[in-house]
Amino acid sequence: MDFFKNLADSFVKEVVDPTVSFAEDSARTVAREVVDPTVSFAEDSARTVVREVVDPTVAFVEDSARTVAREVIDPTVSFAEDSAKTVVREVVDPTVAFVEDSARTVVREVIDPAVAFIETQFQRPRDVIEQEKILDNLLASNGSRFPGDDYHSPDRKNWMAHLSVEKLTLNKIVWPGTHDSATNGIGIDVVTRPLGECQTLSIYEQLVRGTRLLDVRVQEDRHICHGILASYKVDFVIDDVIRFLSETHSEIIILEIRTEYGHRDPPEFESYLTNKLSFKLHYFFNLVGFIAPMLLHVAPPLVICIWKPRESPRPSRGGLLWNYDYLKDNWIDTDLPWTKFQSNMNHLKDQPSLSSRRFFYRVENTLTPQADNVVVWVRPVTDRIRRYARLFISRCKAEGCIDKLQIFSTDFIDEDFVDACVGLTYARINGRI
Repeated sequence: MDFFKNLADSFVKEVVDPTVSFAEDSARTVAREVVDPTVSFAEDSARTVVREVVDPTVAFVEDSARTVAREVIDPTVSFAEDSAKTVVREVVDPTVAFVEDSARTVVREVIDPAVAFIETQFQRPRDVIEQEKILDNLLASNGSRFPGDDYHSPDRKNWMAHLSVEKLTLNKIVWPGTHDSATNGIGIDVVTRPLGECQTLSIYEQLVRGTRLLDVRVQEDRHICHGILASYKVDFVIDDVIRFLSETHSEIIILEIRTEYGHRDPPEFESYLTNKLSFKLHYFFNLVGFIAPMLLHVAPPLVICIWKPRESPRPSRGGLLWNYDYLKDNWIDTDLPWTKFQSNMNHLKDQPSLSSRRFFYRVENTLTPQADNVVVWVRPVTDRIRRYARLFISRCKAEGCIDKLQIFSTDFIDEDFVDACVGLTYARINGRI
């Protein structure tokens, strides 16, 4: 056993140990002479690649990136920012300003007027009701009594024939008149007629009912008109006047003819009127002036024709036609009854007395539809004041100007209106005023 043990130990010492030592030395030699130089070479190569390839590439990429940023991205961003600012300044801001201005314009020119119009539509009926209430209260507390208020004509067609001719002078007559006299049947029935029709009777029918002042409006082609609405020719008016005068013997008519506002004068219209009415025109009054005839007894039947052109020369003194100096009024454009009532009264008070007046003065008991109100038909608007005609005469007496009332006109004339005017005329003739 010892032999084998010794043999093994000798083998380890002489073979294995030297072999291990040689292997270790060889490994160290390989490590020192092969691996370490290879690793060192690899590391050096890597550092060289990093230094000579990677770092320059990274630097190039970074420089390229900075160049792209500086020369492409930054100018692009700057261009985009400038473009955005330009779009804001030249497109967005003006668009916003335009929209804001448009909104303000719409508010100012559409919404505000619409709101005001709507407010007016609610307020106007309240104003009308309030003003009618004032007149109703005045009527209830003061009545409508005046000298001659109980008169009822037995013959309105010939009411002047029943006056005391020896006492009758022009300045004592209270003339029942019609406003827009020749508008019966004007326009299209139901459609435009209610907008312009102020009388439903013909001129002849109005005269038969007692009307003695006619307000006739014409346009260039000699047709009757009211604003933009037109109807028959003025010949029908003249024919009705002549027909009426041929059937009566004591009546005097004041025929006022004028060119409607916004229209041109009919050519040679003064000659036309003179030729048509020459046998009925009472030129003597015009020749001697106006004060004298007001104090002279009348010589009916006759027509006092007043022609008011808009462009043509007005009739000269001494001719057959009278000019507009001889007929005056103070018309106000309103659809409110108390406003018109007060205006009529105040203007009447300002007139000269009848004995010194050198013209006819007219008070119109009418109202005018307003374009800013939904109620634009003549009848419902003017009816707000028509029923207060007798109250007006009564208030003239109460306020001391009943002796100044001379021509009293209305829309849609009726018998009661005529009787009120004629009754007051009787009172004057009989010295009750």
